[in-house]
Amino acid sequence: MLQHITAGSLRVAYLETGDPAGWPVVLEHGFPYDAHAFDDVATRLAAHGARVIVPYLRGYGPTRFLDAATPRSGEQAALGHDLLALLDALRIDAAVLGGYDWGGRAACVVAALWPERVRGLVTGNGYNLQNIARSGEPASPDAEHRYWYQYYFHGERGRRGLEQNRRELCRLLWRLWSPRWRFDDATYDRTAASFDNPDFVAVVLHSYRHRYALVDGDPAVAAIEARLAAQPVIPVPTIALDGDDDGVLGKPPAAADPRAGFTGR
Repeated sequence: MLQHITAGSLRVAYLETGDPAGWPVVLEHGFPYDAHAFDDVATRLAAHGARVIVPYLRGYGPTRFLDAATPRSGEQAALGHDLLALLDALRIDAAVLGGYDWGGRAACVVAALWPERVRGLVTGNGYNLQNIARSGEPASPDAEHRYWYQYYFHGERGRRGLEQNRRELCRLLWRLWSPRWRFDDATYDRTAASFDNPDFVAVVLHSYRHRYALVDGDPAVAAIEARLAAQPVIPVPTIALDGDDDGVLGKPPAAADPRAGFTGR
């Protein structure tokens, strides 16, 4: 059921499934997806007694900013603050958090800085906090070419491209990032409607520019961003998932330690 609540700087739209008295789970989507990414898993969790909350992130779907003057920031501190504000607004003391990409980053922010609010964490691609101070260091050529869309968004041509061709561009990203997912038109169209949010382009561009230190952040969350710069460990019980055929990150390096950044078990 679609519901709305005022949380922080947003009027957050969210889907709720399951027993309102059940154990709370908050699941957050990434770019360019929306709350429907969790339709199947929400139903399964609800069948096991969970109260499942799936918000539309800032800039997506029916979620709206309360004040026209609020910066349309997509930085990690803003996403984490939004999630914390949502927990407060819903009067959830502690929840299981799950997410991937932007949503996984928000979940990792809350788990790292406010671990008392997190019963457990499920994160796509492990430790998902950005190290902005090192964002200027080049990756391998194979990794760099996969990030073409991020560099595209750094300039005016990319802004206009996303503005004018958002549905075509985001559909291309779905195909490139999940090469074995045979989604149909109805599945894509259900989510693509969320890209018509009036703040979608501004939030997306800020996200992909801020992570490379190309633009300033929102002063309202500067203290959170400063804490994240220290790359804090995540002490809560965690399950980290990696895709078998990831069109952005490729396969996880065999030598990588999946526990890096985590102390919870």
